[in-house]
Amino acid sequence: IMTPLAYVHLDNATLRVDVEHEKRLQVPLHHVGALVCFGNVLVSPALVHRLADEGKALVLLDDSGRFKARMEGPVSGNILLRLAQHRAAQDPVVTLELARACVAGKIRNSRTLVQRGARETDAADDTGLLNRSADDLAASLRATPAARTLDALRGVEGEAARGYFAALNRIV
Repeated sequence: IMTPLAYVHLDNATLRVDVEHEKRLQVPLHHVGALVCFGNVLVSPALVHRLADEGKALVLLDDSGRFKARMEGPVSGNILLRLAQHRAAQDPVVTLELARACVAGKIRNSRTLVQRGARETDAADDTGLLNRSADDLAASLRATPAARTLDALRGVEGEAARGYFAALNRIV
């Protein structure tokens, strides 16, 4: 809003702009991402509260467009969780532990599918191959805690993936 002395207020579920008591603009509030006011613009308290409730920003700039203030409602999403995730990503020990947990989960799931395939197949040679593949995946699973670096863990994951995909055509 750039018109001096414009009055911006709520009109039901719409944002309404009046200049000299005459309606100049009316927009459904759900179409508004943020409200930016240049210079001497009047904003109703009800609109300020509604913008805050909906997490929409109200930005105040002076007549020349210099930033004065920004008001925004509560941040959606859990910012504390995001900060903890960023801190964890910067810690090599935590990163390795999280990667181990992810790789172990992938190997466990792969092994479960291979074991199910071994139980459900009618071909005896497929059963033997799938059981050996499941044993190899179990060995890879046991190797995950021993991986001391991310590269070593990637090697364990790659070996497990090779064995799984080699057996996959016997399952499908």
